[in-house]
Amino acid sequence: MKVLVTGTAGFIGYHLTRRLLDDGFSVVGLDSVNDYYDVRVKHGRLVELGIVLPEASESVPVSPVSSTTYPDLMFIRMELENLGALKELFAREKFDVVVNLAAQAGVRYSLTNPEVYVSANVQGFLNVLEAVRACIPEVKHLVYASSSSVYGIDRDMPFRESAAADHPASLYASSKRANELMAHTYSHLFRIPTTGLRFFTVYGPWGRPDMALFLFTRAILEGNPIDVFNYGEMERDFTYVDDIVEGIVRVMQRIPDEGADGSERPTPVPARVYNIGNGAPVRLMDFIHALEAELGIEARKNMLPMQPGDVPATWADCSALERDTGYRPGTEIRRGIREFVRWYREFYKLG
Repeated sequence: MKVLVTGTAGFIGYHLTRRLLDDGFSVVGLDSVNDYYDVRVKHGRLVELGIVLPEASESVPVSPVSSTTYPDLMFIRMELENLGALKELFAREKFDVVVNLAAQAGVRYSLTNPEVYVSANVQGFLNVLEAVRACIPEVKHLVYASSSSVYGIDRDMPFRESAAADHPASLYASSKRANELMAHTYSHLFRIPTTGLRFFTVYGPWGRPDMALFLFTRAILEGNPIDVFNYGEMERDFTYVDDIVEGIVRVMQRIPDEGADGSERPTPVPARVYNIGNGAPVRLMDFIHALEAELGIEARKNMLPMQPGDVPATWADCSALERDTGYRPGTEIRRGIREFVRWYREFYKLG
């Protein structure tokens, strides 16, 4: 089975690509390798996959690069906004499954750079849908990343897929909800099987430098204070990256049909949406204390009010995922933090 993974140089994309290759899949990886955050981390992930690219973005060719580690991996640097090149890639490679993880991430960044989210997350995803549409029935399933942020300011927890999800608190959240609606439309009009995955606060080795665990770890080790928003009165359904990947792998091989899906709001089209979360929200202060214990350092804390676009709590109901795939994430938070800290020290050579 040949799988296209967009966002291969990203956090989840890297882990998924490695898992698929280890499981015997043939993978084509695609990523723009932009500089939204430290590109050394992105290049480091690619090097782990046997892909070496020039540092300067201007000199990176669009031509495919073969992995020196995995014979069944090919990487191509491309933006999803390039519809012509995307369609050529689809026509040439004949993918069986497409997993779209490429997106402009970050809630706070969307407050100051809204146009990037429309371009990358809305136009880019539309181009993926169009490329898949042109290759039906060769492409048997489109799996794509959504986000727990689509639930916005909803207070009815745990969050269930049957919720309306019509009160987003950021443009990032709006772009992800738009992806779900776009996918449903294409599933309805063109019978494209699609599955959206609402990820809940993913963390672990090779994590994004703009996320809390990375920011906290760096600040604590450098002796700087950490910013604790909403005065620490936050809860997050932290989900370890290996649990996310296991969920993706199981879902991508479960192609939705046109029958009722067993949910409270069944759909007659081949489109599904699932939460993937740990199903156990953790208080932010408990998360910080676990990190302090792992580092052996007490953090200095700046207690601050809630940031615009943020929400006080997230909590995933994963019963639909468990019902349909037999899988429920469950990595304990201390183990996940331990694995991240081990990776962080190794990557930055901190001993």
